[in-house]
Amino acid sequence: MDINATLIGQSLVFILLIWFTMRFVWPPLTRAMAERQKTIADGLAAAERGKRELELAEKRALEMLKKAKADAQEIIGLAEKRAAEVTDEAKGAARVEAERIVHAARGDIEQETNRAREMLRERLAELAVAGAARILEKEIDPKAHARLLEAVVKQL
Repeated sequence: MDINATLIGQSLVFILLIWFTMRFVWPPLTRAMAERQKTIADGLAAAERGKRELELAEKRALEMLKKAKADAQEIIGLAEKRAAEVTDEAKGAARVEAERIVHAARGDIEQETNRAREMLRERLAELAVAGAARILEKEIDPKAHARLLEAVVKQL
């Protein structure tokens, strides 16, 4: 009977050990394993979300870079257009200024030409009077002859 009593005693101790383990040891272990499993799952999910967010951020960065390049090209185009407009405006202003200067120069030339003609007429009148005085060899009345010379100058 010793074998049976030993076997029954060992079976009772084994059952008590199983009961004690199931009652006091197993629940904290299962909770710890569940928490660890949840932590690992959360970490994997966070890593997956981070990977997706990184891909999205890279796509957004590429889109922003493309948009920035397009904006830069547009700005360069506008700047070139404005530069052409400024150049055209400057050319137009230069033409207007050149025409004004040419017109003013022509007016000055015409005035100088008229002054030279008047001086020539006066000088011609003086020479005519001097020549007539020598020819006549007598004193000429300058007032009377001045009137005659003015009439001749007006005809010229």
